[in-house]
Amino acid sequence: MKKFFSKLANNFPKDWPTRIILILILGLSVAGAIFGYKLTRDLVSSNKTFSLPGDPVIGNDPAEGDELTDATPAPTEVLGATLPTPEPWDGVSRVTILVMGLDYREWSAGEIPHSDTMILFTMDPLNQTAAIVSIPRDIWVSVPGYDYEKINTAYYLGELNNLPGGGAALAARTVEEFLGIPIDYYAQVDFQAFIDFIDDIQGVRLDIKEPITIDRLGQWNTVTLEPGLITLPGDYALAYVRTRYTEGGDFDRAARQQEVIMAIRDRILEFDMLPNLVANAPQIYENLAGGINTNMSLSQVIKLAWSAMDIDRDNIQQVIISNEYITLGKSPTGLDILIPIPDKIRLLRDEIFDSGGAIGPVAEGDLLTLVAEENARVSIRNGSYLGGLAATTAEWMRGQGINVVEETNADYTVYSSITIYNATPYALKWLSQTMGVNSNMITYAYNPNATVDLVVVLGDDWAGNNPME
Repeated sequence: MKKFFSKLANNFPKDWPTRIILILILGLSVAGAIFGYKLTRDLVSSNKTFSLPGDPVIGNDPAEGDELTDATPAPTEVLGATLPTPEPWDGVSRVTILVMGLDYREWSAGEIPHSDTMILFTMDPLNQTAAIVSIPRDIWVSVPGYDYEKINTAYYLGELNNLPGGGAALAARTVEEFLGIPIDYYAQVDFQAFIDFIDDIQGVRLDIKEPITIDRLGQWNTVTLEPGLITLPGDYALAYVRTRYTEGGDFDRAARQQEVIMAIRDRILEFDMLPNLVANAPQIYENLAGGINTNMSLSQVIKLAWSAMDIDRDNIQQVIISNEYITLGKSPTGLDILIPIPDKIRLLRDEIFDSGGAIGPVAEGDLLTLVAEENARVSIRNGSYLGGLAATTAEWMRGQGINVVEETNADYTVYSSITIYNATPYALKWLSQTMGVNSNMITYAYNPNATVDLVVVLGDDWAGNNPME
């Protein structure tokens, strides 16, 4: 359905310098958002069922009395009628962009597509660092306003229900809640825009490590690339990043996507492509405008372009959410899914999005200093058998330097828990360590408008065993 790729036409900047800047950003940043046929299921073929505490329990058979169907999920909450305009980027704060590609088979059949590729780009101008994070389409997450689904379903639901911002906006919000980080902008690119851009920069140069079979679009277009340095035109580059004829399946494909993204960057910077791109801006725009959908404004685009050019290649971290961060499982309807491991996802998130790197072992005094600087807003809620525990705990924690802004009661619980509304890794680390909160009892509910950053519910375990005097 070509309407999915024509949304940008009316809002795309009209002056050629701005157009070429946006195209360059998208060329550097979103080259990995290309489209493929069916993703390989080799890595998710296990029949063993895993449950993720804190998330819905998933099994091979529905619970008695439950009726599971393949019907389209209905919203579980009413989402906003309008989509807020992104805040202008100040040029110094970290900025994060979600890039998406859609399922080519569904798009070509005229159906509402699911997202086929999700890549998160983040840049910290002050520290001159950036990261590229590939998110597998089969990760099992909570879709805001709906239920737990594969993450690639968010785009489909947003389009199906005509939500503000469509599928791209709901997909971005879903990734926000999954990782607990704000996403400033999104960009959606179709396969033809990708091909055309690669051709405009005269191909990408890759070092093929081993023979690989690729399928170019159309019939009878299968070829094998042999090892060695080779410059691929657009259709070959697209086939290279979407091929599924390798042992590593989706994870290998994500690595190839990132390889091509970096090759595009190198091509433009090392071969002085900018003059040629500017000279051919009208034709480039003609080719790409109908295949790009983004919520980036003119001023945001210009600032992003100049900042991105300043970051050294060695300071761009490349990450794939792969076997290390997931377990294999089945959805209630029997779909193969990837279940995120909360502890490892949090550590990865902190490593990428905390300017000082991952939060490693530190002395207690050092950690409390970091907690005080972070100044997370903490709500303490008593769910234990012991009356008044919220007040006494809040008073004690304030003495430790914790910014407790609320103390109240909660429903009864045996085990203490922490809910994360905004990323405050140092307070989370101190609270979970001090209270002995199991990682299974730590959940995300990302909400940048929340009045608190962390909600701590005290259980009987804390009432019966705590360091307070």
